Amino acid sequence: MKISVITPVYNAEKYITQAVESALQFDEVFEIILVEDQSPDNALKICENLAKKHERVKLFQHPDKGNHGAGASRNLALEKASGDFIAFLDADDYYLPNRFDAEKKLFKNPVVEGVYGAIGVHYYSEKAKEQNYKIFGDRLTTVYKKHSPKDVFRGQLGMNGSFGLFSIDGLTIRKSALDKKLSPMMKTHLRLHQDTEFLFRLSYYLDLYPGILDEAVANRGVHENNRITKVDSGKVKPSISKVLLWKEVKNWAEKEENFPNDILLHIQRMHRSFKIANAPFLKKWGMISKYLVIDYRSIRSGLYNINFRGDLF
Repeated sequence: MKISVITPVYNAEKYITQAVESALQFDEVFEIILVEDQSPDNALKICENLAKKHERVKLFQHPDKGNHGAGASRNLALEKASGDFIAFLDADDYYLPNRFDAEKKLFKNPVVEGVYGAIGVHYYSEKAKEQNYKIFGDRLTTVYKKHSPKDVFRGQLGMNGSFGLFSIDGLTIRKSALDKKLSPMMKTHLRLHQDTEFLFRLSYYLDLYPGILDEAVANRGVHENNRITKVDSGKVKPSISKVLLWKEVKNWAEKEENFPNDILLHIQRMHRSFKIANAPFLKKWGMISKYLVIDYRSIRSGLYNINFRGDLF
């Protein structure tokens, strides 16, 4: 295996060395592609030193040396990647020694286009744990049981009951399949949830297989200043960003030829549910009354969605 590890770097001077070294431990890692995204800290200098020290570490910036966000940085890294497989690693996260154990076996089968595994949590400080424990706890981010590839897309969309989640840090993809079916990789016009939208499309087009699900293959690093993109997420209500996410998924699905009708209806209902949840109070209840009368299933699909319930009630 020749694996290209893609790492966008922004404001990560404290963590990027650990991330890089965690990937260098694997002989299968052919290269680590760092895309420095105009960090305000000393991350660029540290990346330059890492690239000088390690032959497998390759450093890039955007052509204008500007800040374009994690999605655009991942897209650029994919253009530069020359490995047969693509793996992802955020600059404040790190791989564990079992990261590619399942992949080495599964990718011997040419029908396997991607493998996903579980990731854990590492709190860099007590303050970070205090701030974020309610979100992450000490839980694995994982799919709860092994599923056939044909069920992964429905599971990602919340159609298969208690499916669980996988993170981009626990994902490895056959590059030939990615190049052929997903271009661009990340849709950079989305302010938030670029990786979620990507994982939706990925699980539709590619046959993804479960790797290690009962223990972490990487750790999400949680600190006081976690930041995924250049966008100040405080400017965008998380609930509003969900409306934009499902709108993007809906627009894609509606244009896709021979898209399964039951899945399309589910996506449309999810989009509608978040729109209702984020409407002004009187309009919100008017929309609910309307759908209770003419489209009860749409409201029901939203009322049983935890994010929708939280926004509504």
